[in-house]
Parts: sequence; C-alpha cells; structure tokens
Amino acid sequence: MASRLTATQRRWQRRRERIMEGVLFLCAASSVFVTIAIVVVLVWESAAFFAHVPIATFLTDTMWTPLFADPRYGILPLLCGTMLSTAVALCVAGPLGLTAAIYLSEFASAPVRESTKPVLELLSGVPTVVYGFFALLVVTPFLQTFVPNLPGFNILSAGIVIGIMIIPYVASLSEDAMRAVPNALRDGSLALGATRLETAFKVVLPSAISGVAAAFALGISRAVGETMVVAIAAGQQPNLTFDPREPAATITAYIVQVALGDLPHGGIGYQSIFAAGLTLLLMTLSFNVFAFWLRARFREAY
Repeated sequence: MASRLTATQRRWQRRRERIMEGVLFLCAASSVFVTIAIVVVLVWESAAFFAHVPIATFLTDTMWTPLFADPRYGILPLLCGTMLSTAVALCVAGPLGLTAAIYLSEFASAPVRESTKPVLELLSGVPTVVYGFFALLVVTPFLQTFVPNLPGFNILSAGIVIGIMIIPYVASLSEDAMRAVPNALRDGSLALGATRLETAFKVVLPSAISGVAAAFALGISRAVGETMVVAIAAGQQPNLTFDPREPAATITAYIVQVALGDLPHGGIGYQSIFAAGLTLLLMTLSFNVFAFWLRARFREAY
C-alpha cells in the first residue's frame, strides 16, 4: 500500500511538473508572440502605406506634411528631431549616470549605497507627463535666462529632461556591472600603488565596459521611444534642423498627434503612423543589436 501511494504521488508530481512547465512555456512564448504580432501589424499597415509612397521618397524627402492638402512624406525631419533629442539626452545622462555609478560602486559606503540607489531609481517611476510639464514650465524658462531668443518649445529642454529621466537606467545598470568586477582586480591595482580613483577608471570601468555599454544602449532606446516629454516641450512641428534650440517633432510625438486626431481609419494619413512606427522599431532594434555586438566584443577583449 505504501509503495502504491508512493507511486501515485510520483505520478502526480510529474503531472504537476509538466503543468508548471507548460505554464512557464506559455508565459515565455507570450512575449515572443506579442513581439511577432507587433511586427506583423506594423509591416502589414506599412506595406499599404508604401504602396502609395515610394520608400526612396520616404527616406530622402525633407518635408513631412501628411496632414496638409498637398501631403509630403519625408521621414527625415522626424528622424532628425528624434536623434537630436536623443543626443542631448545622452550628453546629460551619460556623464551624470556614469559618475553616479562609479561613486556608488567604488566610493560610497554600504549604508549610503543602500539608501541612495533606491532614491535614484525613483526617478524612473515618475510619470513622463510630469517630466514634460517640468521641461516646459521650469527648464525652458531657466534656459531662456542664458540662451537668448530661445522659443518656448525647443529640443534642448526636452532632451535635457529626457536625459534626467534615463539617468537611473544608465546609473543602476552600470553600477551593477561594476559591482560584478572581482575584488581581486581592485586589490591588485591598489597593491601596485594605484589610487582608488585610478583603480575605478583604469581597472574597474574597462572590466565592466560590456555592462556599461548595455546600460547606455538601453538608455538610448528609452530616449528614442520617449513620447510625452517631446510632445509637450519640443513642439509638434516637423522641422529639419540640427540646432537643438529650435522646435522640432519626433516620431513618437507625430504618432501621438495623429492617433488622437480625427483621421479616418485606413487612410494614407492614418497608415503613415505605422510607417513611422516601423522606422522607430528598426532604429531601436539597430541600437540593441549594436549593444549586443559591443558587449560581445569587449567581453572577448577583457
């Protein structure tokens, strides 16, 4: 009887394990399915758009006026605004985030680290619409005291606030990568006479460069996909410019502008948001692929 009960329990245990394996597989496959579904929808709707607008015109035309009476569909102004805001954000988040990561990893005491890091990560929990109004009502007036003739809507203030917003991504992931460096490397550097600062910049940072590169790539992807800050603070005027002091529109801001409008479903103006979304997806994918390549290369080097 005891042996039969044991065998029955084993069968039920195997069944429960199979059920849990199936549930875990469905959970893992759901993310893949959602990603594939998003790509399929974007490609399907974009194909209908590109049936009317040649891809060469889409990539080379310098005017983006799909809602005008004489529409033109050049994505370059939106690409320029997106990349310009991302560049400004990276100039802010890169030095500040990396400095914060080095301090937390190499110089801060354990109590300071345990209290400072959660506070730093709280920045990522602030709603982006709050950041947008902060850029419009606080950062822009402050910049206008230093930059003459700065318009109320501009890429500079939006990029600065996006940079502040992505500091937790850069700092937290970079700090985790630096903390993973073996202490033997630090001890060896200090034993050879290096200071803690020299050890941080010449030993720890190069050893953790793959994780730092991944952190920067994630921050760039987050900045590229930001919507509310640029929609509120940068303006929604497609403007082909390389001057961050001027207003401009980004891909995400245009998608919001059209998605909340009264365009008929299935029209070319409506389909243009899918072409813009596909472009944004390819941009983000290229940044992620570059991050994986950079990470693999530095892992081989170190």
